Amino acid sequence: MEPANICIVKPNKKAFSETFIQEHINRLQGNKKVLYGGSFPLFDDQDNYLIRSKLGLLSYLFQKRILKKKNIPIRIKALRDYLKREKIDVVLAEYGMTGAMVAPACKMANVPLVIHFHGADVHHKQTVKDFLPFYKSAFSYACKLVAVSNVMVEELKRLGAPADKIVLNAYGVDTTRFVKAVVSQSQINFLAVGRFVEKKSPSSVVKAFDIVASKFPQAHLTMVGVGPLLEETQQLADKLGLTSKLTFTGVLTSAEIQLLMQQMRCFVQHSVTAADGDMEGTPNTILEAGASGLPIVSTAHAGIKEAVIDGVTGYLVQEHDIEGMAQKMILLAESPEKAAQLGAAGREHILKNYNMPDRINTLNDIVHKCIR
Repeated sequence: MEPANICIVKPNKKAFSETFIQEHINRLQGNKKVLYGGSFPLFDDQDNYLIRSKLGLLSYLFQKRILKKKNIPIRIKALRDYLKREKIDVVLAEYGMTGAMVAPACKMANVPLVIHFHGADVHHKQTVKDFLPFYKSAFSYACKLVAVSNVMVEELKRLGAPADKIVLNAYGVDTTRFVKAVVSQSQINFLAVGRFVEKKSPSSVVKAFDIVASKFPQAHLTMVGVGPLLEETQQLADKLGLTSKLTFTGVLTSAEIQLLMQQMRCFVQHSVTAADGDMEGTPNTILEAGASGLPIVSTAHAGIKEAVIDGVTGYLVQEHDIEGMAQKMILLAESPEKAAQLGAAGREHILKNYNMPDRINTLNDIVHKCIR
């Protein structure tokens, strides 16, 4: 039997935070073609325009930029032609917006469609409002809808997705890449990794750490990442007098983050529901920290509630409960033995439930069953 021809459609050519999409590209079984260019793909895997004529491109740009249209026939036909020309067997659309917009072309080409939702595409209020009519049509045509948490499953149902099409498949991590940290011998070091955006509430982490540092002057917090709230967070750290106790690293490679995890007592993340409704899916960084044997202190938010077992693999507090977060961090600062116990349980939980090969095998089954 010949390998399936899989077309993976994604918004961004490259995005350092979208490691899960790259794993799909690397690991799914079949001949893969990758298209990109926003909520609707404009480019093929050779960076060529799908719309082949200059006149067609001008027509597309006029309709998109001047008329502000979302449903543009010329680009739908261009994608339909591509799917037929490349003999694509199935389309995997990364993010709901992308799946919603490519559904008409898939239907015209008679190619099954799997839509993989990730977070903001289900929870961000304005995104859902803008794309809901397209979502409803895509729900009807799509073969399967992949969600990464039970919270997301319920939200998809609320938006009108048929329950029998929704499949829960959380993100995974390559657990072989993560060495178990010797937490029992660690200094009082805390680590936060993620974009500096509202839904990750970096200021809450800094405020909680300030309480910890007042009791443990030797404590240190390292924050990895960039984003629109970075400068504001740095200014808060300065105002609280934490400059010598807090390190902002900017973007680091996966290998560099893994090395950092070996030096930590605990991983912290204060995810919240943003004012615009945006929420997490299941944060990859929490899975990686768990795979490294670090206890987690985070919030009872979205897929985190499944990735972290409160009191067993770490601690969960309510969103915006800064004092509560600080007290859990203090517990781990006081007891490296307790931190090591929670971290060991967390690693086992990740190995059992979030191992990348298992998650990819599930996605493979979803994609290939839709072909059949």
